[in-house]
Amino acid sequence: MGQCGVRGGRGVERGIAEVRCIGAKRRNSRVKTLRRSLAWQRPDAELCSLTGIVSSYSPDVKPQTLWRGFVTPTLAPNGDEMTSGDVLIHGTGLIGASIGLGLTEAGWSVSGWDPDREALGQAVNRGAILKANSDPHEGMSAADVVVLAGPSAATIATLRTIETPAVITDITSIKMPIVSAGSHLSRFVAGHPMAGSAASGVAHASSHLFHGAKWILCDDTASPDDVEKIGALVTSLGATPVIMSANDHDRSVALVSHLPRVLASALVQLASADPQALNVSAGSFRDLTRVAASGSDWWTDILITNAEQVGAAISELRAALLRISSHLEMGEGDSVADFLKETGNVRSHLAAHGAEVRVILFDRPGEIAMVGRALEESAVDLRDLQLRHAEHGGGGILTLTVGADEADDLRSALAHHEFEIEL
Repeated sequence: MGQCGVRGGRGVERGIAEVRCIGAKRRNSRVKTLRRSLAWQRPDAELCSLTGIVSSYSPDVKPQTLWRGFVTPTLAPNGDEMTSGDVLIHGTGLIGASIGLGLTEAGWSVSGWDPDREALGQAVNRGAILKANSDPHEGMSAADVVVLAGPSAATIATLRTIETPAVITDITSIKMPIVSAGSHLSRFVAGHPMAGSAASGVAHASSHLFHGAKWILCDDTASPDDVEKIGALVTSLGATPVIMSANDHDRSVALVSHLPRVLASALVQLASADPQALNVSAGSFRDLTRVAASGSDWWTDILITNAEQVGAAISELRAALLRISSHLEMGEGDSVADFLKETGNVRSHLAAHGAEVRVILFDRPGEIAMVGRALEESAVDLRDLQLRHAEHGGGGILTLTVGADEADDLRSALAHHEFEIEL
């Protein structure tokens, strides 16, 4: 794709879409607008999976044009790369402290404030912030960037009263209410890192939390220069900035995050009514319902806040399920096969590109360490790994994704360490 581009999928309407990309092909060019057809042309496209599946299978549902613009490292006004500055973080929980750790390692000067003085002290002790502020107004005038890393209610309250010359951004997971609360601000770039952890608090913060993650930036009211500056901050954390409107963001996360959370709980509820079903559940059920174990209080707030978009996504999924149910009742095997094949193709494009090597693991000490030695000896590019383990121990299958021309080297190294390879 190069530095920026348009990616679409089956079910996305043909047409022209504007994708705002921040690039550095010309050093004096801040933001460029590309217009391209969204016809299905790239078999390696990254897709918004549920949109592709539901739209392609349910023609009565209006397809959604969801696209992504990728942001490259940015430039300061003098033409130099902007890789540091003074950052003030409000909120030193898991996300805020992880941002602080990452920015400190990247050379930014980070100060912070939190209403919980204990959490603030822990952030200082961990090196997430270099200076703890005594009140929320301290440091506002000197900061280049202010990161609001608290919960939605606190963020909305702060946006309504904040006064600072700095660029402001946030990390909340629903954007329309946030953008509305900050619409009067001249330098506000709403944001949402697509990363997190089942654990919470500064004790679990990591400077690597955002490596390889997407980080949504909403440009509804923000200037191109300010979007670019926050893009630089995000890039220095190892994340990939993605530009979209707040409405498109809320629609997208409803499909790929909020709907799966509801679906996971619904499947667990359905299966738990039959104890025998749970007893025979295997890897696919556990993988599909993993998110059902995440915090209910936090998720309740998210689902209620984004209720309109989540409700629309549920309706689209219902239409798809009714259609496949009709095919099953009518014995229309070809239609069922087409549905499975098309959605399988969509899902395959979300996986890391390369060759998969499946290693059979046994329940013995040092098993994973030996796999690590084989990876080191073969010097392959490890792009992804997944472990399907037995429910009560006893090993499992470790799937390693490497470059297509490196699979044989890895298999040889694994065989040298007496591993069995699943063909």
